[in-house]
Amino acid sequence: MGSLKKKFRQVKKLPTWLFWFPAALMKIAFRLFYRFKLIDPHNFCADPESIIGITWHNRLMFICPAFPRKVMKNTSAVISASRDGQYLADFLGFFGAEALRGSSSRKGANALLGAIRAIESGRNVVFTPDGPRGPKYQIKIGPVAVAAKTGAVIVPFVLNSSRCWKLKSWDEFQIPKPFSTLTMVIGEPISVPADADVETLEKFRKQAEDALLNITEDPQ
Repeated sequence: MGSLKKKFRQVKKLPTWLFWFPAALMKIAFRLFYRFKLIDPHNFCADPESIIGITWHNRLMFICPAFPRKVMKNTSAVISASRDGQYLADFLGFFGAEALRGSSSRKGANALLGAIRAIESGRNVVFTPDGPRGPKYQIKIGPVAVAAKTGAVIVPFVLNSSRCWKLKSWDEFQIPKPFSTLTMVIGEPISVPADADVETLEKFRKQAEDALLNITEDPQ
C-alpha cells in the first residue's frame, strides 16, 4: 500500500477526463444539498471584467459552482506550480476557468506576468493570496502589485458556510456540511495607485487583508 501511494504521488499529471466525474458531482451537490445566498452590493458577480478577485485558500471547495459559467469562462486563477496545483488546474477546466501556474514560492514571476497579461486582455484574475502554504488569513503582496501595474480594482470575496468540517491542514480547509447555507459575500473594491512605492503597496496589502477578514465568518 505504501509503495502504491508513493507511486501515485509521483504522478505529476492525471488524465484530464478523470476530473469530469468529481466536477459533475460537485455541481449536482451544490444545487441539491445547499442553500445559496449572494451578497453583492456592487453587482460584480453579474458581469465582471478585468478585476482582481481575492479569497481565502480554505474556502475554495464550492467557489466554482457558486459563480455563473459566463463569469468562470472569463476568469484566470493563479494556482500553485506544484503537482497538487496541476490537479486543481485540470479540475477548474471543467468549470471553464483558465489556470495561471505559479505562487509566491514557485514560479511567482511567471504567474504575476500571466496575471497582468490576462487583465490587459479583459479577463478577471483570482488569487488565493494566503496560499499555497500560509500563514492562514495573511495575504501576500502579489495581487496588490498586479493592481498597481494594471489599474484593475481588487475585489475581496468569501464563500462562508453556516456549518462545516475543518481539515487538519495549515489553513483548516473547510468542507461545508450538507444542508448548510453557503453565503457568497462580495466586498468593497480597492483601487491601488499606479505610482505606489513599497511602503504604499504594503499599506494596500494590509487594507486588502482587512477587507477580506471583515467579510469572513468562521463557523464554530
